[in-house]
Parts: sequence; structure tokens; C-alpha cells
Amino acid sequence: MNETIVVTDKLTKHYGHNTAVDAVSLTVRRGEVYGFLGPNGAGKTTTLRMLLGLVRPTSGTAQVLDGSPGDPRVLRRLGALVEGPGFYPYLSGRDNLRVLARYNRLGDDDVERVLEQVDLTSRGTDAFKSYSLGMKQRLGVAAALLGEPDLLILDEPTNGLDPAGMVDMRDLIRQLADRGQTVLLSSHLLGEVQEICDRVGVISQGRLIAESTVAELRGASSLHVRAEPISRAAEVVRATLGDVTVRRTDGNLQIDTSADRNPEVVRALVDAGVDVHEISSIERSLEEVFFEITSTGASQNGSASAPASQEVAK
Repeated sequence: MNETIVVTDKLTKHYGHNTAVDAVSLTVRRGEVYGFLGPNGAGKTTTLRMLLGLVRPTSGTAQVLDGSPGDPRVLRRLGALVEGPGFYPYLSGRDNLRVLARYNRLGDDDVERVLEQVDLTSRGTDAFKSYSLGMKQRLGVAAALLGEPDLLILDEPTNGLDPAGMVDMRDLIRQLADRGQTVLLSSHLLGEVQEICDRVGVISQGRLIAESTVAELRGASSLHVRAEPISRAAEVVRATLGDVTVRRTDGNLQIDTSADRNPEVVRALVDAGVDVHEISSIERSLEEVFFEITSTGASQNGSASAPASQEVAK
């Protein structure tokens, strides 16, 4: 897991006077699912296109699978879906994949394998033009899976999928990582990223402003305690847990400690004669962290913060 297969160093792309990507330095490790998050126009897709060799950087460097982006030896070990799939509309899904397989000197067995992986076997004979948006997206992922690549680069892989399809795609991505394949994906669905990603890079206004595990980004959890008398409860908690922060909020206690201290806190309060009405763990969601750090980054650059929404446009 410590081996890095994607490394960028101050990767930058200017379009005239506009800076799309500004000195981005990120690392993706073998076997992990890396989520690339950012608001609209943040530079996610431009970064992915530079990693694929589709866009030449203005400055900085990138290394993918121990080679340069766009190198044929690298591309043979890489699968990608960026900015939506492109297929022949009058060919069936299966025949579209066969065209790609022939180009890459792969057999029909590989086509059938990826159709099954994305649950399109029963619709493989249907023309691509008849597919729904979600089916087109799944066929694009199937194309990226041809040849069992070491690295998958997926731009919004759950775009257009219904809730059941999103669950299936999430399970597929985790299975790929469990088998040793590496997935680098961009997404605007924060809950989805929280579910499937091992590490996350957050980009705002072209700059990578955070890179860490999801757990580290969310930070430490805290305990919410509703008990009476509250003053006595605060004294008991401080005596039991030692050097922790205990705050009184709306007549309750908020304690900066992990959920595994719950039993200890409850026993101490009950032994001290305190009536415990409620105790629960509070954890920040990735959504809360995302808007906090992107709003901070935007305000530092004199821009308005992104609106707080469950989904962030790519």
C-alpha cells in the first residue's frame, strides 16, 4: 500500500491568463481508492487529463505507473473514463467493447468479463443509442476495465446511476481495490466518497488544499452527554477522562474523546449518582469538512465560499 503509482510535483496548467491547475502535488498509492474532490471549475478534470497525457502541463511533472503520462507502455496498464463515454451509437454495447478489445489485442472473453462486472450482460446486444445515461456510464467503466489495468482513472463513475446502480458501482470499485487494482476517481457525491475512498485529495481554485485519509480529514469524534445535574456530570467526566476538553452546550456536555470511552463515562456518571438521559457519539461528515476547508480556501483568495449542498458540481 505504501508504493506510489501516481506522483505529481507542482503540476500546473495555464490557459492564457487563467490558471486551471496550480502547483498540484499529489500521490496515489497502489491498491487504494483515491477520491479527487473539488467544486465546479476547481481543476479536477484538467488534472486527470494531464495524468492521461491528453493535456500537456504548463509546468511541473507527473509520473504514472513509473512512466510519463501518455507513454504507450503506461497506457497499456491503465484504464480511464473521463468526461463521459464515447461509443458508436448504432453498434451494440458488446460490439463497441469488441472494437476496443480488437484494438488492444484482447479477446471476446475479456469483453464478456467486463460486461458481467458492470451488470450489462443481458443488455449487451442492445444498440448503444438505446441505453440510458446510467447504462452508458456503466459501459464506459466496462471499457476502462478491459485488459485488467493496474490503474483506473474514473471521472464521475456514478454519474447517471440510480441508487441501486450506485451501490453496485461502489461495490465494484471496492472489489477492484481488494484485488490489487488502484482507482483514482473524481466525484461530486461526498457521501459516496466517504463510503469507498481510502484517501482523498481536495482541490479548490486549482490548488490541492488537503490530502489525507477520510478519517483524518473528518478529525476526532466527540461525545454528547445529556445528564442531570449537569455541573456534577462535568466534574465527574473531567475526573474520569483527565485532560480532555469538556464544553457545556445548550445544557448538555460535549466531550472531545472517542466513542470507545462511552462505557467508561456512563459507569462513572452512574456510580456518582448522576442521571444519564442520553450519550451519543458525534462525528463530522466529509460534507462538513469539505465545505469548511473549501470555504476557508476561497475566503483566503477573496472568493465566495461554495454553497453547502449534499452534491458539489464537478
